[in-house]
Amino acid sequence: MAGGDAQLAIRLSEANAWADQDIDPQTRAETRRLIADAGSGDPAAVEELTASFGGRLAFGTAGLRGRLGAGPLRMNRVVVSQTSAGFAAFLLDRAGDGEAPSVVIGYDGRINSAVFARDAAEVMAGAGVRVFLLPEMGPTPLTAFAVRHLDASAGVMITASHNPPQDNGYKVYLGDADAGSQIAPPTDAAIAAQIDLVAQRRVSEIPRSRDYTVLGPGVASAYVTETAAAVLTGLPQDPERPGLPVGSGTPLAIAYTAMHGVGSDLARRVFLSAGLPSVVTVPLQDRPDGAFPTVAFPNPEEPGALDLAYVTARSIDADLVVAHDPDADRLAIALPHPDAPGGFRRLTGNELGLLLGWRAAEREAARAELAGEAPRGTLACTIVSSPALRAVAETFGLGYAETLSGFKWVSRVPDLLFGFEEALGYLTHPRIVRDKDGISASADAIAMVRELASEGRTVWDRLDEAGERFGHFASGQIIVRPGTMAAASALASRVRRDPPRRFGAVRVDRASDLLHPGVAEVPADVLRYDLADGSRVMIRPSGTEPKLKIYLDTFSDAGSAAERRAAAERALADLETAVRDYLDGLQTEATES
Repeated sequence: MAGGDAQLAIRLSEANAWADQDIDPQTRAETRRLIADAGSGDPAAVEELTASFGGRLAFGTAGLRGRLGAGPLRMNRVVVSQTSAGFAAFLLDRAGDGEAPSVVIGYDGRINSAVFARDAAEVMAGAGVRVFLLPEMGPTPLTAFAVRHLDASAGVMITASHNPPQDNGYKVYLGDADAGSQIAPPTDAAIAAQIDLVAQRRVSEIPRSRDYTVLGPGVASAYVTETAAAVLTGLPQDPERPGLPVGSGTPLAIAYTAMHGVGSDLARRVFLSAGLPSVVTVPLQDRPDGAFPTVAFPNPEEPGALDLAYVTARSIDADLVVAHDPDADRLAIALPHPDAPGGFRRLTGNELGLLLGWRAAEREAARAELAGEAPRGTLACTIVSSPALRAVAETFGLGYAETLSGFKWVSRVPDLLFGFEEALGYLTHPRIVRDKDGISASADAIAMVRELASEGRTVWDRLDEAGERFGHFASGQIIVRPGTMAAASALASRVRRDPPRRFGAVRVDRASDLLHPGVAEVPADVLRYDLADGSRVMIRPSGTEPKLKIYLDTFSDAGSAAERRAAAERALADLETAVRDYLDGLQTEATES
């Protein structure tokens, strides 16, 4: 038998065994059709058979994330059940002989999220874990909050965040000493080992129980109360209206989109409780819909994702656009700008991170002054985010930390005051939630815009002020989509084997490979190049999507705010051209070889 035929026979046997144990009639029928088509020699079916059964969906620091469908390389009820049993075994081992561990389970509005959440609840309850299931679909920050609020041992959130409609995922948090943060190495490997053990048995052998608690509305109400209180704490007070924050009487027109996700209801409750202006929702995107019919990618970073929000914004002459991704852990804001097509420009993640970090520093400085002590705490961002936050921390006498990409690292920074990542993730109140939270961040952003409006100023004025005070930091990003995650990693490997010595006319002063032991807290597939003119280039494959991400940063502190901006932007444009030329050359070499 030829090698290809032997491999196909193995895959067909694995698929048959999978179908025999599949507890979902839909994916079982899908597998049977795939077996028949692949067995008859259909090339597309053979390719799909390998893509679905040629391995297992890896459990990592983001838990699981993948396409819906049949097989161990897809998200389905069998994989979710096996993962839940493995995670339960990990929690039971971790707890020892003491009290049974507990877990909070939440889910968003994606396809099969509610089904997967019930499977997780039944399996973990069957293993002896105390299970608390949130009563309805909701945002990821609510689940993260619930872990801390209920003092649970762990949390599970069924979501694929901003991924395409055909995806879903399984996100894991740990309580106790981990304080509600996402899992981090080596915990992910320990959980994965338990899942592998479970996967050796038939899924029908996994015990299940419906002896779990479905929570009431109290957790969501507590989130609203605590978040609103945190937003209001430390706001500058109106000297002419004692007890009211600056700008509380200033009208603000706000367009809001949930992007077919689950953020709208909870966000509006927080805004109301914090005394912020009401929002006008984008009607076609306000209710959960796992098909995401009006956006190609339900991610506010993607071109065109905010088009409908801009339509609503123009219709109400909006001062501000607020957008959450489908599970509301990310935030984008856009404001009127005369040079922007359509009249609105979205702030980059780095721009909003700078503004919210500056705001957190000012809040801590005000607290410290009242207490008669020095400011304390740390501002943090990921290594691929703008270094502007360092300048803020130094100005205010605060600590500063750069972490590996992902909020599993940002949230674990000691004495954290504020953290962000350039991919629209912000943690403005770490005492409440230990993960990025688009809802609390949006409340802080609205309060900031309202304060500026009350002074006759805009966010663009505030950014100019930042440039004058901290210098102007310009950031850009290049996305290369090679087609598969393996191809993205391969392209990064080519850079690693033959590193650039210059980008355009600018020499690389220092190259750092974070895969080398000791360069980072945990080895990571990230390449860093510090250039002779102070610019920086960072290259890494995405951990969740088949693309290579290149991050560019430049800086200027010479001249006026306008001159600094112009100089940094010119340097950024030149750097982007040079990096694109370098990457084009690499890809051409790869094609020719």
